[in-house]
Amino acid sequence: MSPFNVLFLCTGNSARSILAEAIMNNLPGGRFKAYSAGSIPRGEVNPHALVLLEKLGFPTAGLRSKAWDEFAAPGAPELHFVITVCDNAAGEVCPIWPGQPISAHWGLPDPAAVEGSDAEIGLAFAETYRMLKNRIDLFVQLPHASLDRMALKRRMDEINQGAGAAEPTAQ
Repeated sequence: MSPFNVLFLCTGNSARSILAEAIMNNLPGGRFKAYSAGSIPRGEVNPHALVLLEKLGFPTAGLRSKAWDEFAAPGAPELHFVITVCDNAAGEVCPIWPGQPISAHWGLPDPAAVEGSDAEIGLAFAETYRMLKNRIDLFVQLPHASLDRMALKRRMDEINQGAGAAEPTAQ
């Protein structure tokens, strides 16, 4: 069985979506292949994201900031899920993904927008990592093969709203 392809989108593709890509690609089992992109990519991965991932033992060599258009080009992987992680409350514009993938919005504050000491910025990145890890853990526990599209979309939306945490279902 091929893995489910998941695209994490945000505006700059330098922090949140990069963290999500790294988290999902380092899960055991190979059921998911994650990618990340941005509507207005910064062109480089935020150094605080790289420091955190390296500190946690994640490989970072292949991580790069890229435009979401790359995933609409010929030869791009077929996407099963598209998850936006930008924070509408911060006034960001989240890209809209056309096509057939099941989409969800998991709005998170942008740790790259935090100002302060290295410790304060590091704490913001660690909190973003924690929130993404929790949501991804819930997502991968969903019974993807047995839920129809509408039910799967609803469960993905519940993850963002904090619901569903008490009832993860193994596949």
